[in-house]
Amino acid sequence: MAAPDAVGVEPGGDESTISKQQWKWSVLAAMASYLDAGSIVALGAGLTLFQAELGLSSFGVGALAAIGPNAIGCAIGAFIGGRLGDKLGRKRIYKWDLLVYALGILLIAFAVDPVMLFAGTFIVGVAVGADVPTSLALVGEFAPAKGRGRLIGLTQVAWSLGPVVVLVLALVLSPIGLLGTRIVFIHLAIVALVTWALRRGMVESARWTAAAGRARSAGEQVSALFRGANLRALAWTASIYTFWGLAAGTAGIFTPYVVETLGAGTQAAGVALSCAGFIITIFSTVFVFMRYNDRSFRTRRMMWGIGALFQVAAYAIYLVLPFTVPVVIANIVLFGIGASLAGEPTYKVFSQELFPTMLRGTAQGFTFGVARTLLGIWSFFVPVLAAVEIGPVALLLTVFLLISGIIGFFWMPDTVGKSLEQIEAERAAA
Repeated sequence: MAAPDAVGVEPGGDESTISKQQWKWSVLAAMASYLDAGSIVALGAGLTLFQAELGLSSFGVGALAAIGPNAIGCAIGAFIGGRLGDKLGRKRIYKWDLLVYALGILLIAFAVDPVMLFAGTFIVGVAVGADVPTSLALVGEFAPAKGRGRLIGLTQVAWSLGPVVVLVLALVLSPIGLLGTRIVFIHLAIVALVTWALRRGMVESARWTAAAGRARSAGEQVSALFRGANLRALAWTASIYTFWGLAAGTAGIFTPYVVETLGAGTQAAGVALSCAGFIITIFSTVFVFMRYNDRSFRTRRMMWGIGALFQVAAYAIYLVLPFTVPVVIANIVLFGIGASLAGEPTYKVFSQELFPTMLRGTAQGFTFGVARTLLGIWSFFVPVLAAVEIGPVALLLTVFLLISGIIGFFWMPDTVGKSLEQIEAERAAA
């Protein structure tokens, strides 16, 4: 039996019905995704303004993107937070990390020199990196077997909603320049503090509580993550997310910057186009991914294949058509739909399903961290490459998305509708 201060379905007791309480817990956990993506896009929307105000070079812009929530800072937080969430419990991580996040956001909001801007960006990255794998593990552990896709999909809706709110605010406040960007960041600090207050009523995962007792008696080690079925799952999830994330991260933080830099439109136009992309992803996630992901393995695999083709086409068109607003719109529509079907939502689902409870946060923190580290390295070069033309960036992103799509489609495991305990037992036996 789970401890009285633990929540979620009892291990082995999955059903298909999602209770109101589970939806509520999922919303609170999903706010990590809202704040993660919101901070990434807020930074992206204000890059050119911070660059002009604080005298940043193109290299400085790339460095700022590389150390923050989009990349290396987030990676460090994910490596640490994912492991601590497995060792100490989900509650201890999600209870405090949003206060650290709020501190970093306020440093950015009131930055008067590059030191404050870079310090705040790094702190925000570490905080969201620690929160995301822990919060997702919590959702996966209290979700019913035939409802995991819906609840995990909800976190992706939050991930897209954060940028929509941020970009609408940035668009409305664009006439007042950098002050508008500062107000956008203050909004994120307020949301973080409200979420922190509401999360204080949440308690521990029942599955983690039960597994923690067994692990202490069995002496379970993190080295088990790098053997057998766990290693294969780690390699698969890391591959699909890393290559997809290079494209998604570039689109999320650099779209307004690239649109303005290459003269396809104004800063406001770049912000509006990015906002439209996230709205498309929300609708596609709600009406397609959340509705069909839990139905069957065949359906899940078909969704991935279609989404992968859409995303490859999104960047391939830049190789044959001029970089104009209509072509940017086509890219955003194709990528927005494709990302909901063959992107982060699917990675999140499998990251909960393919690993044992006491290694779930560690595994996702590792793959999340690897992906964000490589994205950080890539981010150093995007402003330089894109400052002249879109072709080199588009070609590389097309290749990255093709690799992610092929690996995801041909090596996708069948876990649909099974409890976490059933999946773990089957993988151990195999």
